[in-house]
Amino acid sequence: MIKSRTQGLLRTLALLAVVTFAGACSQGQDSSILNRGVGAEPESLDPHHARTTQAHTVQRDLFEGLTAYSADGQLIPAAAERWEISDDGLTYTFWLRPDARWSNGEPLTAEDFVYSFRRLMNPATAAFYAEHLIAIENAAAIVAGEEEPEALGARAVTQRQLVLQLEYPVPYFIGLLALPSASPVYAPSIEEHGERFARAGNLVSNGAYRLDAWELGAFIELSRNPHYWDNANTAISKVRFHVTVEPAAELNRYRAGELDVTATVPSEAYAQVARDRPDELRVAPFLSTYFYGLNLSKPKLRENLDLRRALSMAIDREVLTEKVTARGERPAYSWVPPGVLNYEPARFGYADLPREERHEMARRSYAAAGYGPDQPLAIEIRYNSAETHERIALAIQAMWRDVLGFEAKLVNEEFRVLVANIRERSETEVFRLSWNGDYNDANSFLSMFESDNPSNLTAYSNPSFDALMKSAAQQTDALRRRMYLEEAEHVMLDDHPVVPLYFHVSKHLVRREIRGWQDNVLDFHYSQHLSFSETNED
Repeated sequence: MIKSRTQGLLRTLALLAVVTFAGACSQGQDSSILNRGVGAEPESLDPHHARTTQAHTVQRDLFEGLTAYSADGQLIPAAAERWEISDDGLTYTFWLRPDARWSNGEPLTAEDFVYSFRRLMNPATAAFYAEHLIAIENAAAIVAGEEEPEALGARAVTQRQLVLQLEYPVPYFIGLLALPSASPVYAPSIEEHGERFARAGNLVSNGAYRLDAWELGAFIELSRNPHYWDNANTAISKVRFHVTVEPAAELNRYRAGELDVTATVPSEAYAQVARDRPDELRVAPFLSTYFYGLNLSKPKLRENLDLRRALSMAIDREVLTEKVTARGERPAYSWVPPGVLNYEPARFGYADLPREERHEMARRSYAAAGYGPDQPLAIEIRYNSAETHERIALAIQAMWRDVLGFEAKLVNEEFRVLVANIRERSETEVFRLSWNGDYNDANSFLSMFESDNPSNLTAYSNPSFDALMKSAAQQTDALRRRMYLEEAEHVMLDDHPVVPLYFHVSKHLVRREIRGWQDNVLDFHYSQHLSFSETNED
């Protein structure tokens, strides 16, 4: 779209175009609309119930925790202007910004954070990510129902001063406070609307944007929060997140001018996009692992390590990344991706073996598990509706057939159904999913395998792994902590509760006129950091 400072008629037409065409983008600060692809429908905008990348992408615009991330992925003060940490690493004191406000203009207070952290830990909330802040004093006991939420080690000293007391040091705790689950929620709205508080018309938030509309299956629309403490530096007036499940359909919408930023780039079009739009394609390392989870609540998988090992060894990850995805992904022979701070990922023992030797080992393990031509394995792979996931499932089905001699059944489900089935553990056997680093630390990937972790999607349980993770959590020495974490990953990989397939790279198409986009390993891109460049074409 053209904005002219010398021709009033063109300026008027440009503003009218914003109103009549959702995909258009005015460069005026008070009229610009950013159209972003979000992929699948977010399951919730409640910070304590959301668990997907799609939901968190929207929530980072709506909510703001005590800390946040800069455009280049650096941890920065947010709702808190500063903090102090005690020498023993157990007491965190925060001072909120004096001009921090809710989207209705009410002051944001330390008591709001106390209320929110208590709600997060309350077992009645059933928060998916309560474990992120489980180090706060009495949090584990509250989640277990052994203490009341009021016992949580969070207190408001004054309206602006908040103190969090931990039970043990957590070196990355400040980073955890930037997660959407650590965002404050507005108590009066919850009291009035209950579980419907996070819907359009009800939601009161404290981030750079507020929720205007949510059309299921279509879009989520936000507008600038005029009460946000840094509103003067927020350039884009409206953000519309478009729900487009199929990456190919999203790419078509981008090509048609309906989107300014895509959630991804489809593998089948990657080469052409790289050739035709090299200055719009953004590819960067990303802390994320694409994997097949094994439901160990099923005896078939739980009681047969040889089978789990065979399923993993029979997969040619190089073929997946070079022929199937082909967008710069790296084969995954560890669980924790490369690039995590102060950590060297463990690797499967067979990672460096030649393909044929690895396949022969897979066949021996398959036979040792009790399967063969006369008794082939019967198992299902479940994945959500998207062409990339189907292509990967078909490739792995073929690899298992060619190497091990059985035909896996493929089951395609809508994303919400897949996530629900994974959580219930009644239907799934093998399921596809990705795990993204919520913060740059190995614990973000390894903690999900702890026996009592609500994010433990595979029902994996090993006392040795749990003990190593507990030892790591008790360490204040960075080197000793790293050693425990690396050994924990080694133990887990030997047990094969998951089949890591590849490490993602972030892939987006970003229009040339957008400014402020910076690649980072967490792939966090807040809309408040973006703006449209100005043009003076006549």
